[in-house]
Amino acid sequence: MLPSISLLLAAALGTSAHYTFPKVRANSGTTADWQYVRRADNWQNNGFVDNVNSQQIRCFQSSHSPAQSTLSVAAGTTITYGSAPNVFHPGPMQFYLARVPDGQAINSWTGEGAVWFKIYHEQPTFGSQLTWASNGKSSFPVKIPSCIKSGNYLLRAEHIALHVAQSSGAAQFYISCAQLSITGGGSTEPGSNYKVSFPGAYKASDPGILININYPVPTSYKNPGPSVFSC
Repeated sequence: MLPSISLLLAAALGTSAHYTFPKVRANSGTTADWQYVRRADNWQNNGFVDNVNSQQIRCFQSSHSPAQSTLSVAAGTTITYGSAPNVFHPGPMQFYLARVPDGQAINSWTGEGAVWFKIYHEQPTFGSQLTWASNGKSSFPVKIPSCIKSGNYLLRAEHIALHVAQSSGAAQFYISCAQLSITGGGSTEPGSNYKVSFPGAYKASDPGILININYPVPTSYKNPGPSVFSC
């Protein structure tokens, strides 16, 4: 039997509502897609990761090919991550950093192990519904902590879409990882209580992942993952 027109329309609308995170910039200039960001596997179909135990929950890459270039940025400055198209679904933006070990090349380092620390997560506005400021936007500023050690890092951008997250495995993760060279930093190394691995940081049952944001409307929200590191 051929699919109904309504099913075809729903599928088309669902695809158009999806997005990628292909670019990052350090100032008001423009950069090309996937110039400083490792090309994610959704670069053509705008798809998402829905399994928190998948290796793709790290950088959304089935193979860890490098970005075209590495972006140099000073510690303490704010850079901007960009989506294409706009983030359509309700849910939080989150950012993590992982320092490339000294002596290893950023182009080949995979970010494996408990090396990721969170530098930002977004809380919703509460009321008759939950609203996140990221919804409808295409650029997302994030400040690089001023006290962390200089060196090469991966910056992991993640948006968690929660519009159908009332079922286990239904939250949608839109992810990519940028390559950064951070200069002018301090001497601080985030403690092990801040560091997590991907996969491993999340469970499908985490209250910030398995949640009905529609009814009854929640009066609080707990972001998945560790606490936000700050200097």
